[in-house]
Amino acid sequence: MSRKRYTPEQIISMLREAEVGLARGDKVGPICRRMGVSEQSYYRWRKEYGGMKVNQARLLKDLEQENLS
Repeated sequence: MSRKRYTPEQIISMLREAEVGLARGDKVGPICRRMGVSEQSYYRWRKEYGGMKVNQARLLKDLEQENLS
């Protein structure tokens, strides 16, 4: 099974979708299965991207790439 990489925009979109589900009272497990990601990925993304807007995530990734160069 190949590993899928998500863009910061996709991750933020999934986190927002998960927030809506959690507000409705859904559990994290079923939400993650519906999105096709593991709970571990969800929590890691929430820690890294939680509360960010798309443009902030792009800036973060650009700065990380710049630091690697």
